[in-house]
Amino acid sequence: MKNNSDIKVMLKEAGILFAITLIAGLVLGFVYELTKEPIEVQRQKAVQKACAAVFSEASEFQELSYTVDDTLAASLAEDGVTIGTVYKALNADKAVLGYVLQATSAEGYGGNIVLYMGVTLDGVLNDISLLEISETPGLGMQAEKVLVPQFHDKKTDSFSYTKTGSQSDREIDAISGATITTRAITNAVNGGLRVAKELMQGGGANE
Repeated sequence: MKNNSDIKVMLKEAGILFAITLIAGLVLGFVYELTKEPIEVQRQKAVQKACAAVFSEASEFQELSYTVDDTLAASLAEDGVTIGTVYKALNADKAVLGYVLQATSAEGYGGNIVLYMGVTLDGVLNDISLLEISETPGLGMQAEKVLVPQFHDKKTDSFSYTKTGSQSDREIDAISGATITTRAITNAVNGGLRVAKELMQGGGANE
């Protein structure tokens, strides 16, 4: 049976631990509040940079209130793809030129791959820009150099990838030794194209 001295020591140690936890929580909260706004500013800058990279003709990007149809979302999910924020790409006269879509593949070799893609109203894929990628150094991380340029200024409903050399605009040459990365990016782009097509058919350009 513990004596009073032991109990006092335990209570003292518990009090010290509580005080440390409380102070640590307050400090973390303070740091979060202090850095929240600068982090958000940097995030917005990265988004705007990505939008401009895939739709250089646009003067402004306006976020669109849009939710992917449940049926289409379920179909995209089968390929590990989700669609995030969608922007209307506007010219200096506020006329809609097309859309910028955020597409994420959950099936990259090293985790999620997040990209932005710009699609004109006549269905041309201007470019894609990789915002987040954590693939194998020396293989999947070559995606920026090897894969991204292959999507430039292409008009097709969907892309496929090949290991034997592309024979058409809709074929993408896979990165040697990084088929998983190639497939993930191709699926994400295809998902974005499907959503862009739905937006254009639904009159989204006039919203």
